[in-house]
Amino acid sequence: MTRTAVKVRGLAKRYGEVRAVDDMDLDIQAGEIFAILGPNGAGKSTAVEILEGYRDRDAGEVSVLGVDPRHATRRWRARVGVVPQTAGDAAELTVRETLRHFAGYYPNPADPEEVLDRVQLADRADTRIRRLSGGQRRRVDVALGVIGNPELLFLDEPTTGLDPEARRRLWRLIEDLARDGTTIVLTTHYLDEAEALAGRVAVLAGGRIVAEGAPATLGGRATAQARVTWLEDGRREHVDTGTPTTTVQRLARRFGGEVPELSVTRPSLEDVYLRLIGSGAEPTTAGSVR
Repeated sequence: MTRTAVKVRGLAKRYGEVRAVDDMDLDIQAGEIFAILGPNGAGKSTAVEILEGYRDRDAGEVSVLGVDPRHATRRWRARVGVVPQTAGDAAELTVRETLRHFAGYYPNPADPEEVLDRVQLADRADTRIRRLSGGQRRRVDVALGVIGNPELLFLDEPTTGLDPEARRRLWRLIEDLARDGTTIVLTTHYLDEAEALAGRVAVLAGGRIVAEGAPATLGGRATAQARVTWLEDGRREHVDTGTPTTTVQRLARRFGGEVPELSVTRPSLEDVYLRLIGSGAEPTTAGSVR
């Protein structure tokens, strides 16, 4: 049976006159990867810090792994892993020394050697952390987040500053963790990351969730009109339509076969996201199919 790992009702947090989180409701199921999206100042960090038990709230009910984080115990904290956006580390320790040290803080830690393999750092185990690349240091952060065998892992902008290859490696690690049953709450500014990893996403704006669902269907994306574009008389033409197949067939008949530079696209996650947060561009004037 599916269990609810995170349940939030009416969550609110104010800083003076600013409503950082405003009457938020949220459910995250055990074992899923859930992404939280939103521009700077949308309330993402505040909401997540409340879920992690690091920030108090003004109102609302919060349950994380069946416990109110406001009354978190050491036992509860051992069940939760946190990978902050920036983390301090003991630069002079080796990777292996660091993992073994932190493993001692938990009642049921993972085997440091297995974690080294999992984060693809076994060949750097005896390297001092200060000598690691940025991507390797980020993998150390993730290793420290999972060394306690958490049931729930919070990842805050895990791939910021990483090159494309390092990002993909970290994506594979996150997917492996989820397959093994770890619930993952991911905050990210990279929409391709949310689309690649998350089963569901929530978009925050002004402290409120303005949309929630699977990336493919968010904000009506799956049923939105498609844009058909083609080249005609040296000009790029396009039409927005709910029946792109019919439109393409009509064009093919008109051109007597292949349609020059034909493409059919639906709104991207970025298009939907920008519209939801109020930053979308005005649509251009569409062409017509005669």
